[in-house]
Amino acid sequence: MPRTHLAVAGTSIDCTEPTELARFYLALLGGELLWENPSSSGIRTQAGLNIVAQKVANYIPPVWPSTPIVHFDLDAGGDLAGSVSYAVECGATEAADQPDPRWRVLLDPAGHPFCITTEVYDG
Repeated sequence: MPRTHLAVAGTSIDCTEPTELARFYLALLGGELLWENPSSSGIRTQAGLNIVAQKVANYIPPVWPSTPIVHFDLDAGGDLAGSVSYAVECGATEAADQPDPRWRVLLDPAGHPFCITTEVYDG
């Protein structure tokens, strides 16, 4: 019988320092470390998402704002300012360009943007 759909195994994120990036997301999102080696590090978040930080030669961080970039939208749980402060404590930086007051754009240690918002679809 042919497959009708695929399942997401995880999300891979390019970087120069996989251990640093994986540990950032582990601190930010909680969960467990799956593995670490010089070329990649994997975590499973408390929500069950597998994130793999993978070393890429000549990595160039994305530019925000710029061309379309796939990014994480994270739930602030009703406390946007507190969630942003926590992300910064974990190693994120706030992006200079903030296009909408309903969410904050931050950059992970490798320069990838992610958003924190209280506007979460609960459908």
